[in-house]
Formats: sequence, structure tokens, C-alpha cells
Amino acid sequence: MFSFNHQRNPYPITRNATFAKNGMVATSQPLAAQAGLDILKKGGNAIDAAIATAACLTVVEPTSNGIGGDAFAIVWVKDKLYGLNGSGRSPKSISLETIHKMGYEEIPKFGWIPVTVPGAPGLWADLSKKFGNLPLTEVLQPAITYASEGFPLSPTLGRYWNIAFKKFSELNGGPEFQAWFDTFAPKGRAPQVGEIWSSMDHADTLSEIAKTDAASFYHGSLAQKIDAFARQTGGFLRSEDLASHETEYVEPLNVHYRGYDVWELPPNSQGIVALQALNILNGFDFSERDHVDTLHKQIEALKAAFADGFNYVTDDDYMNIDPRELISKSYGELRRNQITDRAAKPEAGEPAMSGTVYLAAADSEGNMVSFIQSNYMGFGSGLVVPGTGISLQNRGHNFSNDPNHVNALEGGKRTLHTIIPGFITRKGQAIGPFGVMGGFMMPQGHVQLLMNTIDFGLNPQAALDAPRFQWLRDKTVEVEPRFAHHLAVELAERGHDIRIALEPNSFGRGQMIWRDPETGVMCGGTESRTDGSIASW
Repeated sequence: MFSFNHQRNPYPITRNATFAKNGMVATSQPLAAQAGLDILKKGGNAIDAAIATAACLTVVEPTSNGIGGDAFAIVWVKDKLYGLNGSGRSPKSISLETIHKMGYEEIPKFGWIPVTVPGAPGLWADLSKKFGNLPLTEVLQPAITYASEGFPLSPTLGRYWNIAFKKFSELNGGPEFQAWFDTFAPKGRAPQVGEIWSSMDHADTLSEIAKTDAASFYHGSLAQKIDAFARQTGGFLRSEDLASHETEYVEPLNVHYRGYDVWELPPNSQGIVALQALNILNGFDFSERDHVDTLHKQIEALKAAFADGFNYVTDDDYMNIDPRELISKSYGELRRNQITDRAAKPEAGEPAMSGTVYLAAADSEGNMVSFIQSNYMGFGSGLVVPGTGISLQNRGHNFSNDPNHVNALEGGKRTLHTIIPGFITRKGQAIGPFGVMGGFMMPQGHVQLLMNTIDFGLNPQAALDAPRFQWLRDKTVEVEPRFAHHLAVELAERGHDIRIALEPNSFGRGQMIWRDPETGVMCGGTESRTDGSIASW
């Protein structure tokens, strides 16, 4: 059975861990979790449930993701682990020279310049074809129904919808932004908590994706609508960019951490940052979670890993090192030995030559899915393709504006990507999926969540509820308001610039499912910092 030392939650916020036998779906929105469970009960497997939940989230949590975003997945099927990279490339016609001529010294957050090809619809279709039990038309039906009939806004959703409305209202943007307001603020304001919001455009687009296995999005009428909108409003994205998109099957990378194998996707994903930090921490002994030495070493390891990530990680076709060098034992030891008892300024090392919504799903057959998708920065670029409900991502904002940087903006290139799904195995058997959304908080959330469970014996819910920290830059670290005051003081005495955050959601939203290989019993945790929910049976 589970080896957790604490079956109850020492950090109670809303709930204890959830246990089930037949199936489980954990995500940040109750309606989406229930949609995934309904698909399981109709004969779908964990993959079908994950797709249904992901599609539903584009409707019931558009403040974090959309049809026009990217997605990644790690899937366990029949005792084998698969990795899928569903990130899109920049338009072939864009370049640093082009945007400099337009007067931009930096890559903007909103508008057409940061828009990249959406990969989520293609990933749904590819997952369904290869691993699903049910047709995509049935799997996407819950999302279509919520889009056409509407749903009432939950509390956290309503809050961030209103924040986005104010942000886009202050942009003073051109006509290309009008469709966002038509779609997401049809009454001239953000919908309120408990108010019904619907979008027939969204429903029709999901129906077309389902009927064509996403072919319409990349080769058909939806692609033509995206192309036409870009041409009319000064965008770079073209039908040729969409037609050349493919979901990439990749081999997940792993590090062995205290008897467990922790898996992340390779670059352009930033999952390598979490693995590198764990590889560094692997050489230390930790006896207490709430101890300044534990927290200090976690922060320093993450700083070192991020410094390398920002310096080396990009589209794998452009990387000038083998990413496995970053997680080698020898390099981990080198970086570990650079950690002292004082806060250091993060600097990249030199390995040998040669950042959203998250969901976890599991079924009674042992299939498990770790799935993440995002538009980035909430609603993304602020652009919605008229008549479709497709909210386009702004993932290109993560490209570097330095032409000499490995992650420099180029046409047809994938940028360093923040969204990362995680997975744990032990002795060749699946333990389960985990993830924490939230830009560059994600690897930090992965490390804290895994250490909470593996090092300190917390069950998934307790591990998620535990107070978090977030390294921001240089020596600056934010902590949650309920973070222990004496620990914050002791970290400051070690040279960290400690700030108490006012916004709890900046520390990410996580989900986790652990499955006992012997009994098949699942133990799940969901994020208490948002409208998180676990649906199970």
C-alpha cells in the first residue's frame, strides 16, 4: 500500500486526499473533472477522459487555456510511457528583423507578434486515434454542450475573468481585439460569478474539430478563417503554417530520485529544469520539510537549474548541447557543490558540449495521463478569430530578442515552453501523473510537490496544500502569506530577498494521482488555491 507517513493532511485547507478504485480525474474546474468521469463511465479510458476534460476546460476555464493554445502529455498505456509534444512553431514569415522594423525593441505580450501555431486540437486528435476507446465526437460532446447551453462561473474563474477584462480594456488596441470582447464580454463587461456564459461559436468550432479529427483546424475551413483574420489585421500566421504542424512523439527524460523515477518531457519543454533541480538535491539528506536548510537548498538548486534552462533550452533542433548533459550525475554533483549556506546569484554552468491548466486522469485498467495545455498569460494574445471562439495563444513572447541567443525568435521555430506534465514510476511500474501550472512556477511546483510526497511522506492532497515559495529573479523569493514567518526570517538571514505575496494564485495550481501497483487503489489531490476538484468512482 501507499507509504505515506501522514494519512491526514497536516496543512488542511479544504479537503483530505481522495481514494478510489475505478477511475479518477483531477483538475482545476469541477465541471471539467466531472465531464472526464462521465466519459470513463461510458466506456472511455483515461485517455478519452483526459481529452474530454481538456476540451471542456477550454470552455469552463478560458481564463487559462483555449482552443488556440498548446498542449503536452505523458501517457502510460500497457506498461509503456509515451511523451507527446503539442507545441506549435512561430509563423514562417516572422523574424527579429521584421519586428524591429515595426518599432518593437522587445517581443510584446499581446497582439499578433507573439502568436504561434496552436497545437492543442492536433494533440487531442492524435491522442484519440492512437490510444482512445471512444470516437472524438463523443469525447468532445461535454465541452460542446457546455459551450452551447452555457455554465455558471465559479468563484476563482470569475475573479480572473474580470482581471483579464480590465487588462484588455486598458490596452487601447486595434480592431483585431474586438472579437475578444464580443466573445468573452458580450454584455460590455466580464460575466460575474454564478452568471451563465455560453458561446455558440466555441461550440461550433469544437464540433468541427470533433467531426474532422482536427483536420479542419490545420487544413480546412477553420484554418482558412484563421488565415483570413491574420491577413485582415496584420498578423503573420498563415494556412501554410497551420498545415505544416504535427504533434511530435518524444522520449521522456528522467532522473532517479530516492527510489522513484521522475519523468518530464525533453526540450523545448522546461521540464528539464525540474529534473536538474532534483538531480542536484538528490545528493543531500533532508529530514524536515519545514526547515530553513531544506528550503534554502531547494531554492538554490532551482536557481541553478533555471539559469541553465534559460541559457540552453529552446527548440531541440536549435540546442547546442545534449539536454541529458544537464541531468547527468557528474553535472549534478558539480552544481550541488556550488551551493553554500548563503543565497547566490543564479548563473549558468557549463555542461559538457557534444513557461495554464493541468489535469491528471487514471482508469481501472492502469492507464494514466498527465496532461497540460495553455494559452499563456491567461487568455493569451487577446486575439479571438471572429466567429470561432478560438482564442489565440501568445507563446512567442518567450522567444529571446537577442539574435545571438539560442532561443532567439526565428520563423518556423518552437520557443522555450513553460508548460510541463510530470509522471512518476517505481521499479518499472506506474505510480502516477502530477503537475503544477503557472508559467515559470511549474518546475518549482514540481520539485516542491515531489519532495513533499517522496521525502516527507505527505499524501497528494497534503503535498499540494503545503505552503509554497517561488523564486523570481536574482536572490528574490516570494512566499505565500501563510508561509511560516520564522522560516521567512531565517531565509532572509541567509541572504534571500524574501517577499510575502498578496496573490495566492501566483504559486501555481496542481493535481496529483498516485496509484498503488499492487491493489490498483488511487489516491488523488487537487488544488485548493482555485476551484479544484477530483471526480472519482
